[in-house]
Amino acid sequence: MSRKKIEIMDTTLRDGEQTSGVSFAANEKLTIAQLLLEELKVDRIEIASARVSQGEFNAVKNITDWARENGHINKIEVLTFVDKGTSIQWMIEAGAKVQNLLTKGSMNHLEHQLRKTPEQHFSEIAESVKQAYEKGIETNVYLEDWSNGMRNSREYVYQYLDFIVTQPVKRVMLPDTLGILTPQESFDYIKEIKDKYPTLHVDFHCHNDYDLSVANAMEAIKGGTDGLHLTLNGMGERAGNAPLASVVAVVNDFMPDYLVEVNEKALYKVSKMVEAFSGFKIPESKPIVGENVFTQTAGIHADGDNKKNLYYNDLLPKRFGRKRKYALGKTSGKANIQKNLQDLGLSLNDEELKLVTQRVIELGDKKELVTQNDLPYIISDVLNSNTIAEKVKVEAYVLTHAKGLKPSTTVSVSFEGEIVEESASGDGQYDAFIRALRKIYDKKGLVLPTLTDYAVRIPPGSNSDALCETVITWSLNGKEYKTRGLDSDQTVSAIMATEKMLNII
Repeated sequence: MSRKKIEIMDTTLRDGEQTSGVSFAANEKLTIAQLLLEELKVDRIEIASARVSQGEFNAVKNITDWARENGHINKIEVLTFVDKGTSIQWMIEAGAKVQNLLTKGSMNHLEHQLRKTPEQHFSEIAESVKQAYEKGIETNVYLEDWSNGMRNSREYVYQYLDFIVTQPVKRVMLPDTLGILTPQESFDYIKEIKDKYPTLHVDFHCHNDYDLSVANAMEAIKGGTDGLHLTLNGMGERAGNAPLASVVAVVNDFMPDYLVEVNEKALYKVSKMVEAFSGFKIPESKPIVGENVFTQTAGIHADGDNKKNLYYNDLLPKRFGRKRKYALGKTSGKANIQKNLQDLGLSLNDEELKLVTQRVIELGDKKELVTQNDLPYIISDVLNSNTIAEKVKVEAYVLTHAKGLKPSTTVSVSFEGEIVEESASGDGQYDAFIRALRKIYDKKGLVLPTLTDYAVRIPPGSNSDALCETVITWSLNGKEYKTRGLDSDQTVSAIMATEKMLNII
């Protein structure tokens, strides 16, 4: 059985750029256009609005020059206006060949924004379409506010469609401009129009104000739409547009009678590129492209994945050029640790695995997520710590640091049960800690080693809350000692390294 192809028009570069605070540079627009057409392989892209600015003109010219050389010029679309040919001239100079003419799809917009009758509006539309046709420019038309038109002025919508089918227009594009439609309405309205005009090519353009855009897109397909307008990462005005990745996955997995020809494997790569260019961060829980959506956190889930993939669904990460991850934190179990060790090419015996798991859980109580990059540091810290008998213990400390005053520390240390406490100030919190510790050792008649090197490392790619490994080198009586501490707080990790030294000497 043949499947109906659904055309995908990506409008990230036009409607998506209406996201608050987002503006792509000309070279960024060209790069995104190239990725959309050659990597993702969407059918068409809407790249700009005519007459906006000189910068927008330059961006469109760059894209049309590239598209013409690479056989994509008829896939490049520009939003235009009913403006007595001004938009058409702009398109000619920019080298674009397809206009998406913005017209009114509801009486409310027609009466209160344009203050015109339907007959006046249709006459001006016909003139714009004629001018485009004479200049070799293909026309699609938007019926702005069409969804409200169907709800409140349906007679006008059909009057408009009766007119437009007489014009040399390739596609009629029906936007839910304010994101008000329910899935049932999306199905009913599209089906009603396709039943009445079966040869009309209809595109559905949905917004996400009620978080229904993906469901509305599904129902519009069932109702007979021939194309969908989508954006990368769901970018767009207000709550955004229907997200490309989610709609593609839904059609591929739940709608076997329909075909979209988007390359799923490139979705994540292109989405991340757009995130970088736009500064519009993808929510971590965003389906398909969010950082967390292929990450298992609970140990029971990792264990289930080892046992016949009990926690897998059809959204396999490899479909989208991604890998499954197993988060490390307070809900981790040994299965999570083992999965990460396999990725790193490391192995531990049962006792070592138990110790590392306990340490990960302890760290998870203080830090929401421990990364795979942290794991070698944790292993090194735990296994080295396990070889040292604990005779000296830093029982408690208070670190203070106030502007204009020297940092100070009060430290309590136990020597096989005997508690000694001292305070000191220093040039930094750790320096104050060492000075207080030296007072304690002087009081006990013990010699404290000299610190000869102090190195701090964090795992690659980490954020400000990363685990911090502090490696300190000590010298005493011609011998050198090296100890390490691991914590999300740099001073605490240094104190942990110092405590290990106290038990070595």
